[in-house]
Amino acid sequence: MNSKNTGIRLLIALLISAFVGACKVEYSFTGTTIDYNTTQTFSVANFFNDSGGGPANMGQNFTESLKDYFQRNTQLDLVQNNGDLQFEGAITRYNITPQATVSTTDPNQPDRAGQMRLTIAVEVNYLNLKNEEEDNKKTYSFYQDYDPRTTSLLAVETDLIDDIFENIIQDIFTSTVANW
Repeated sequence: MNSKNTGIRLLIALLISAFVGACKVEYSFTGTTIDYNTTQTFSVANFFNDSGGGPANMGQNFTESLKDYFQRNTQLDLVQNNGDLQFEGAITRYNITPQATVSTTDPNQPDRAGQMRLTIAVEVNYLNLKNEEEDNKKTYSFYQDYDPRTTSLLAVETDLIDDIFENIIQDIFTSTVANW
């Protein structure tokens, strides 16, 4: 009787594995909808800083961060040009604006900004050579705040830009290869 139960369990296990193997369900931990049988490469043209502000290397940093993100989160191979998926564009906005003012008790002192906001926008032209219906041109924007009373922009600018780029790149990823 024990060998009969073992045989039944083995048969059930074989049927389940055959059924699961027959179902071509691809699961991705990153939520991508990429068909790796047809789409195997991506390319990223250099993004330029057309905003008129920010560090001189900001466009190159964005380009490299975008490449790194897609390499870490997909099985696509990075190619120099003409990838199955292509990204190009420019940083179009780099603004620093006051968000909150702080009043002083001294009538001879003007009100000061209590919080500043750095906003960056990136225009991306996305081409999917395997499915042209997914092609799009879109501007992605994000911001980070900092307190100018306790720190200067120069002291936090790199970290703010890195955080903003991380959010913009996640948005690009989800709207292009995750189709959210």
